Formats: sequence, C-alpha cells, structure tokens
Amino acid sequence: MTDYAVVNPATGETLATYPTITDEALESAIAGADAAYRAWREQPVAERAARLRRVAELHRERRDDLATIIVREMGKPLSAAVAEVDFAADITEYYADNAEKVTADQPIDILGEGTAVIRRTPLGVLLGIMPWNFPYYQVARFAAPNIVVGNTILLKHAPQCPESAAAIEQMYTDAGLEGVYTNVYASNEQAARIIADRRVQGVSVTGSERAGSAVAALAGQNLKKVALELGGSDPFIVLSTDDLDSTVAAAVEARMDNNGQSCNAPKRFIVQEGLYDQFLEKFTEAMTASKMGDPFADDTVLGPLSSLAAAERLQEQVDRAVSQGARLVAGGTRDGAFYEPTVLTDVTADMDVYREELFGPAGVVYKVADEDEAVKVANDTSFGLGSYVYTTDPEQAERIADKIDAGMVYVNIVLADSPELPFGGVKRSGTSREMGLLAADEFVNKKLIRIAG
Repeated sequence: MTDYAVVNPATGETLATYPTITDEALESAIAGADAAYRAWREQPVAERAARLRRVAELHRERRDDLATIIVREMGKPLSAAVAEVDFAADITEYYADNAEKVTADQPIDILGEGTAVIRRTPLGVLLGIMPWNFPYYQVARFAAPNIVVGNTILLKHAPQCPESAAAIEQMYTDAGLEGVYTNVYASNEQAARIIADRRVQGVSVTGSERAGSAVAALAGQNLKKVALELGGSDPFIVLSTDDLDSTVAAAVEARMDNNGQSCNAPKRFIVQEGLYDQFLEKFTEAMTASKMGDPFADDTVLGPLSSLAAAERLQEQVDRAVSQGARLVAGGTRDGAFYEPTVLTDVTADMDVYREELFGPAGVVYKVADEDEAVKVANDTSFGLGSYVYTTDPEQAERIADKIDAGMVYVNIVLADSPELPFGGVKRSGTSREMGLLAADEFVNKKLIRIAG
C-alpha cells in the first residue's frame, strides 16, 4: 500500500501510483547522501555554482513537460504552472549567481590585536519535507541555497506529487548532483526515522501547523536544527486609494493565485468604512467573474482544488461559518474538487472562521473605522506570514508596516515575491526565512575563527 499517487483532481482519476521506499532503500539513500556530503563540501564554490546553474537551465529546457505534470497532480492552471517552473529556475539561478557572496567570510572588527572572521561551513545531510501547492517553487527555495553552501538533501515531497518529485530529482541527477539531491517516497514513520538518524543534521518543513508542530517536536527530541514555513491568513488592508478598481483587481488576483491555495495570499480583506460598500460590491463581482474550468484551458483562472478532500474541507469551513452567523455574499458551493469563488462578511471574533485559514478561493471582508482598528483586526490572528497595505499616504504606510505582526509587508503591490527577497513569517506561520541571502544562513555553521596579531 502506498500513499504516493497522481490523482487528477479535475476528474478524480488515479493516473499513477509510486511505491513507498523500502527500509533498506531508505538506509541506502541516507548513507549515499552522507557519503556525497563528504565529497560535495570539498568542491570549490565555483563548481557547486556551475552545477546548480545547470539545474536552472534544465528547468527552462523542460518547462512544458514539468508544467504539465503539476496540472495533472494538483490542478494548477497551465499558465500558472509554467510560471512556477520559470520562478523555480530563477531562484535556483540566483543562488548559483550569488554563491561566492553567501559563502564568503564575514570579517569582524575586533577590540584587540589580530583578526576574526565568521566562516560559513555546511552542516551535512538535510531533510526537506515539502508541500503540494507549489511543487517546484517550494523545493527550489529550500534546496538551492543549501546545496550551494555545501549541504546535501533528502527530499520527501507531498504524497500527491510523486511525478514532479521524480522529475526534480532527475534534473539534479542530470546536472551531476546524484547523491547531493535524493528523492525519497517515505512514509511519515520513515520520515521520523530520518530525522532521528545521527547522519542527518537538520530538517525543513513547509506545510500545515500540525505538520510543523509534529516535525519540530521530533527535531527537538533529537537536537536537530529545524526550519518551519507554515500557514497564513494574511490581511489586505485598504485605507485609501486613487483607483479602487485596480485595488480590487490586485486583491482578487492575489486571492485567486494557485486556485486560492497559497499560504501568503491575502485571505482577510480589511476595508475602511468609507470604501467598504464599493469595495465589497466590486470585489464580489470580480471574484465571481473568475472563469472556473479545465486547468489545461488557456482562459481558466480557477481550476479544481488540489483534491476532493481539500474542497470538502473548505466547504465544511464555509458552511460552519454561515451556521455561526457569517453572511454568504457569493459562492459557497462545490462540484467535486471544484469550489466556487466565495465571499463572506459579518464575521465576528467568536466564529471559528475568524481564527482559521481558508485554503481555497474564499475571502472574508471586514469593515473598520480607521487605521488603528485595521491594525488591531490584522494582528488578531495566530498567523503572521505576509500582509498587504493599500494607502495613498506614505507616512501611514510606514506606520502600519511597523505595527503589523508579520514577516512580510507589501505596500500597494501584490504577487511581488522575487528570488532576492526573503520569505517567512512569525508566530504560528513559521520560524525561518527562505529566498534571498538570509536563506543560506539557515543550515550553516557560522564558525568564528580568531587569529592573534
């Protein structure tokens, strides 16, 4: 019995299954990654960068095939799937281009005679536990910086992404990185054994709060470094605008990204009362106008959710919200794994949905009196990943950016992730940073070398 299968969420058809790794093969994979680490860490940085750059090139050379795979696996619209492959290539290339910078010694001005530097050296074998919603992008932002600094990777992908997992491993193998990057179709029990293994030095997980908590507990028991990238319920604050139509368009585009299944998408729309009625009307109209259908079709904006279970979970959340007194302005119905664009209002702090993350094409719109109330509502959550502020007042934007409890604040812009920009959150949204130069600092030994004068 295996959990690894390609199930097309648009049709419910099981297209392929992949066997879970045997315990013997898993032992071989760990030993291979450990042996590869001993050699890989000694490779010149320029050689590491060259091989990583080849991985980026292979993403681009195989982009159409790679994109098609994840449309089948998790229902991502084809244009978005192609864009994800390209972004994964850009991220990988970024670390190839900046390899010398992220591995360079950092001199310290000392009070006495002599010299001191911080030298970044790799830790060893790392386990990555990756999610289904961005099968290539999530892997790239974990694997690329850690490989370039000299670590090696064991990668446990989501059970519904076995085909893309194999395609990623093949690219690393074809770039001369066999053993440096190894895919394992591991069960949760086997993942626990990997974390406990003395040869494995750290673990990174991107996923739900529950998954993050479980992995962090195991890592703590085994005194391993852990990096967590978890969920989010990002606020989208609207206080003033010179163009409400473009503000609404940005809100909808960001909410519908990846069929609404993005951890850092805005999910709570917090609108100043003078703009609230107009915003709600335009937002609802634009949400419901999003074309839902075959993810392979060029004009599809909204494909199916990643699985029937995901759609059923979202439906249960919305139904429960309505039963507790929320107003269903639009949507709220499901057809298999397809879920209509949905808008809720009149949500209060005593409702479950006030605290939950809606992982799909559904948003909650709140009315607030002023800036202070907007910040209060925005921060009244256990999450703290991203946030969005729309205002025509630059000073107000700075004030709110300082007050928001989140790892990222975007002002008058959405969908602005970029390889050089760090990504991560606070509170129950995570503990680490990926992308940018900060990502290369998560799993290294920042070794002090002090030399007498």
